[in-house]
Amino acid sequence: MTRDQETRDRHVTISKRITARRAGLTAALTAAAAAAALAALLPGAAQAAPARPAPGGAPALRAACAPVPSGYARCLVLYRPQVAVNRALAARRTGPAAAPAGLTAKDIEAAYRLPVSQNPAQTVAVVDAYNTPDLARYLATYRKQYGLPACTPSGGCLRQVNQAGKTAPLPASGVGTGWDVETTLDVAMVSVACPHCNILVVEADDNSVANLAAAEDTAVRLGADVVSNSYGGREDGQNLAYAKAYDHPGHVIVASSGDEGFTAANFPADLTSVTAAGGTELAPAKTKRGWAEQVWNAETAFPPGASSSGCSAYVPKPAWQHDPHCPMRTVADVSAVAANIPIYDKTEGGWLTVAGTSVSSPLIAGVYALAGNAATIAPGYPYAHAKSLFDITVGNNDPDDQYYHSDGAICGYDYLCVAKPGYDAPTGLGSPDGIGAF
Repeated sequence: MTRDQETRDRHVTISKRITARRAGLTAALTAAAAAAALAALLPGAAQAAPARPAPGGAPALRAACAPVPSGYARCLVLYRPQVAVNRALAARRTGPAAAPAGLTAKDIEAAYRLPVSQNPAQTVAVVDAYNTPDLARYLATYRKQYGLPACTPSGGCLRQVNQAGKTAPLPASGVGTGWDVETTLDVAMVSVACPHCNILVVEADDNSVANLAAAEDTAVRLGADVVSNSYGGREDGQNLAYAKAYDHPGHVIVASSGDEGFTAANFPADLTSVTAAGGTELAPAKTKRGWAEQVWNAETAFPPGASSSGCSAYVPKPAWQHDPHCPMRTVADVSAVAANIPIYDKTEGGWLTVAGTSVSSPLIAGVYALAGNAATIAPGYPYAHAKSLFDITVGNNDPDDQYYHSDGAICGYDYLCVAKPGYDAPTGLGSPDGIGAF
């Protein structure tokens, strides 16, 4: 048998396995997804699917927010409680057993060489759905744990408003919907990338694209220099009707690429007025940089999670994007870590491990703010400054890779789903090496 024939046979085998797995997964989740999509529209309903063990018996991350129908957006965070750490803290133990597991603020700052001591006098907004009642307390716990300066409502650093820009009444509580986990994560990651930035939290009445778009406009009207959006939905004409809300010259808009691996492009990350943030995995390494980084493709999530990439079916290719195999807008543009992150949310048990491109969007937004250039740069700015990014050349976002080692078969091993030197869709141009690309 020739090598070409062996390769073809291997691809056929992988294709059969993928088809079988997807058929089984679809049958298992159809009823749950339908119920969850309905629940997603109800402010007080629990949206997250029950936690399930990942294949092989490993503890599984689970999606905080349930699937949604067209016209609504889903938050893009996976999480699981740090049970042992929370038990140790409840028993008033100290030392390593009571220390949250995962990457610290200093780890992320060091990996991306961020000059976090500087104060750029910038405001970063995060737009989310529903109200997170104890957000200030959760953020205070996170910042104290990692030695970050205080950021409080009384000090003017942290503001929480509704989609009209008012401090009252705030929307219905998002506890139980997953959006409280999302918002808690967002403010923590902005804090890591830009500890001296002000944070504006604009809480939409619900997770409809219409209300999130209204909140986006409010964030800019209230003076946000950079706006982070850690949510998305599959692009379609209904969602794209709100594209104008994400186009604000003189302000930088960042959005998560999505957590579904290689797939259809997500809105609003597909817009050319937006910086689309993909996700990576980050770990210490004996290299000159001191860190190894690859495409985020979760091994302990069910359903699977991986940094999304896609070729838009609606949005024309911008002049600053030149990749050859997608004639329209390609997602993503840049990337940052999206796994092994601890945050604090008491309603979910205390310390959590989170993952998803919901991590990378507020991190990238914070880096933009740290650079202090939001008022003067245009979309596509990183493409002219790729030398100030770490090129990610390892990994893929094939959602079947973690089970069948398909290595990018889903896109024909192309840059659209496999990390390669230079631009690739899962990680864009790469992750921050300082602030020069922002």
